[in-house]
Amino acid sequence: MPSEPVKEELLSIVASVREQILFLNEIGVDNHEPTATAIPASPGVKTAAVAPLSVGPAAKVTPPPPPAVPAQATAKPRAKPTSATSDSLFGEMLGAAKDSLPASEETFDEIHKEIGACTRCPLAEERTHVVHTEGNRSARLMFVGEAPGADEDAQARPFVGRAGQLLTKIIEAIGMKREDVLIGNVNRCRPPGNRPPTPEEASTCKPFLLREIAVVKPEVIVVMGNTALKNLLGTKDGITKVRGRFQGFKGIKVMPTYHPAYLLRDPSKKRETWDDLKKVRDYLDSTPPQKS
Repeated sequence: MPSEPVKEELLSIVASVREQILFLNEIGVDNHEPTATAIPASPGVKTAAVAPLSVGPAAKVTPPPPPAVPAQATAKPRAKPTSATSDSLFGEMLGAAKDSLPASEETFDEIHKEIGACTRCPLAEERTHVVHTEGNRSARLMFVGEAPGADEDAQARPFVGRAGQLLTKIIEAIGMKREDVLIGNVNRCRPPGNRPPTPEEASTCKPFLLREIAVVKPEVIVVMGNTALKNLLGTKDGITKVRGRFQGFKGIKVMPTYHPAYLLRDPSKKRETWDDLKKVRDYLDSTPPQKS
């Protein structure tokens, strides 16, 4: 008979596989093979291939509580950035001639403190909260969307509404947890009526996102939807034209795909989104982590 710790581990594995299959069924993948995610072997227990499970309709998944964010390592003493040095950093990040992100000794706390109760663009007039990027600040994978919605504006957290719940399922389907990744938006304030941010609004907020990316240096960014795609990569192409193909950005691989909110309006696109995320999963699985 397996010991209690082994039984608990096996039950945890079964629960994780079931969650993944529930999402796959929801997006219309009826016949699929289990992913090759490595499972740590327990002493004295032989591992075997997990057979596909037959499950019923997808269950409603409650989003996890806010993840505990690990404390930032203490940076070396340095002069406090001035507006001039910030402008210089923005210019370096936005310069077309740069092929990689600049070195950064900032922390998220410093960036968020500089943003403060932002009034740099008209979105400040109707927003409730500034919604900052959230998650693992050492993440290999980052998700970038357009701007907060009503639920995000109320809770001051990105992707916590219906679209956020679907994003959490997508993350779990590729064998990760929400707290393993970084999640943010091009804009941090909710546009009235959930309209897309204007080019001026996006250009005002984008430099702060770039500074966060420079701090974390994720290996892959999944950019979700047309607005995020065009603002991050500076392309005129739409998401339907470039989705599913890795793009390059400052030395980072970028996978464009549909926004979860769009998938709620058009569920037929879920299968294509799953294809895109499998490429991200396979790349991360086949590539050694670049950070220690």
